Amino acid sequence: MNLTDHHLTAWGWDAGRAQAFAPHAAEGRMPGRVLTATFGAYVVGSADGERLTTVVPSLLRAATDARDLPAVGDWVALEAASDDEPGPGPRIAAILERRTAFVRHAPGEGVDVQVLAANVDTVFIVMALPGDFNMRRLERYLGAAWSSGALPVVVLNKADLCPDLEAARRRVETVAIGVSIHIVSAVDGTGLADLLPHLTAGRTVALLGSSGVGKSTLVNALLGEERQLVRSIRKDDERGRHTTTSRELIQLPGRSLILDTPGLRSLALWDDEGIERAFADIEALAAACRFADCAHDREPGCAVRSAIEAGELAGARLESRRKLEGELHALDRRTTSASRAAARRSGHLRKLAADDAGTRKRGPAGAWEG
Repeated sequence: MNLTDHHLTAWGWDAGRAQAFAPHAAEGRMPGRVLTATFGAYVVGSADGERLTTVVPSLLRAATDARDLPAVGDWVALEAASDDEPGPGPRIAAILERRTAFVRHAPGEGVDVQVLAANVDTVFIVMALPGDFNMRRLERYLGAAWSSGALPVVVLNKADLCPDLEAARRRVETVAIGVSIHIVSAVDGTGLADLLPHLTAGRTVALLGSSGVGKSTLVNALLGEERQLVRSIRKDDERGRHTTTSRELIQLPGRSLILDTPGLRSLALWDDEGIERAFADIEALAAACRFADCAHDREPGCAVRSAIEAGELAGARLESRRKLEGELHALDRRTTSASRAAARRSGHLRKLAADDAGTRKRGPAGAWEG
């Protein structure tokens, strides 16, 4: 595939992806990137422009969970529909290996997983000043962002509504350890120029945050046009009414890409890979604890407890980490139980299939084959 192709490079195609796609190109497939995904239908940007498509049945049958299906941001291999699979083509036949993936435990009591965004370079964690300012929620977002492989950046929006911006920054700095923090106003343009270094050609930025923090307004400000629908703020809590209903990958001026997402009511972590990075201050203190397996509870020589007692570390920070770890342990137990149940069902089905095959070979009871 020619890397100078305007449509592909506009969606972030590069030499590395071309190399990874070579086996698919040899089979006559064409590359594309998922721009939106809604109930099994996908809009894909390809060399021929944007098109609506679906997934080949074989890919659906092989999927064990949502991670095996296309997500917004994925690079996919498209192929024409075969004669026994009628419908509009081409269809998504394969997903290229993801460089990053923002994954969460799907809402509910089950063990389902959800991929919110794929192949994202930077995650803008958007919070609104002064209303949406929850440090415990921010810790969750940071943990998920670090786990994804993308670079987290905190964007404090609605600076025009906050009387003390520096106090807000200092508060976030106690949680977002080593993370860039930008204070902006999508309404009057304050601080937007500071976001541009993250929005370079070919890079993809995802906006994540609660409903009403101004993500769509921010997208419109960066686009320079009113593309995303935004409703007026509510007078009682100064929060915009949420209007984005699906994830969408959008081209910005300068050939960068931004992924707008609906507001998240909840964000349950799927793995613990990002927790150490999200709580880097606790990790640094723990290295000085007397015992390597210190639980930071009543052990003597605990540097973490000493820091809390000295006012150098907020006790809520340690409790937040424990809560997240507890949720992941509970999820792990449910996942293990679900896996065991699935294995039992699978074994039972295999036994039924074997019994059925034996019955067919012998014939029904009372019959004689020979």
